[in-house]
Amino acid sequence: MAPQDKNTPPPLPEPLRVAVADSHTHLDMQECTVEEALAKAASVGVTTVVQVGCDLAGSRWAADTAAAHDAVHATVALHPNEAPRIVLGDPDGWSRQGAREPGGDAALDAALDAIDALAALPHVRGVGETGLDYFRTGPDGMAAQERSFRAHIEIAKRHDKALVIHDREAHDDVLRILREEGAPERTVFHCYSGDAAMAEICAEAGYFMSFAGNVTFKNAQPLRDALAVAPAELVLVETDAPFLTPAPYRGRANAPYLIPVTLRAMAEVKGLTEDALATAVAANTARAFGY
Repeated sequence: MAPQDKNTPPPLPEPLRVAVADSHTHLDMQECTVEEALAKAASVGVTTVVQVGCDLAGSRWAADTAAAHDAVHATVALHPNEAPRIVLGDPDGWSRQGAREPGGDAALDAALDAIDALAALPHVRGVGETGLDYFRTGPDGMAAQERSFRAHIEIAKRHDKALVIHDREAHDDVLRILREEGAPERTVFHCYSGDAAMAEICAEAGYFMSFAGNVTFKNAQPLRDALAVAPAELVLVETDAPFLTPAPYRGRANAPYLIPVTLRAMAEVKGLTEDALATAVAANTARAFGY
């Protein structure tokens, strides 16, 4: 078997000296048990993870997992691509629930009510990932996405929880809706994908910017430029595991234990020592998610 076989987990990186959090992960989509994932992460200095919900079942799972593990904090939401599936149906069964019939606005309201109830739980620290995704959802799904996003903003503010944003090819509209609704006190752009100019807008507004493994990709210079101007007190690190595995392991499954690879690349971009960035990131994540 070739050492770079896609199914071989990347090796454990050198442990961080200052413990940090993975601000956005999907343990329910990873191959190992929660306990294994947390133990492996802790062995390299990643002692906390934020488990993110993308649909109702996943949000319930996130809340239950956070209740059972001190190292896990949960966020709950309907992903921007989930909202149109609820309203318009999902004939191709692309999501984990398989094919679904259209439920209309009433079904979206019912799902949002369920997210609202989960958001009230003490171990649920955020509402997300919500936002807009123009990459996967066509024009017919935009109204459902926007209605869902606005509702999640309201839920986050009412429960005083962090808002975790998924923004794919929709920067201007995401920023506009945040301005129109009034952003929650703590707002996180997960897997930050804007440029340096947008990073300055986010910094001005006090939004956290969370960088994932794609900041290490060869073609990601605009992301590195954004990270360079992002204030150190607003920067988070995440895996978005099992996706966005950092170089040189791109194409293999990501996991929280690979955070040190991304963090070291980020420190280089920011001209900070690894320990200085880790110290900032640890404090920022705790502040963002209120733990």
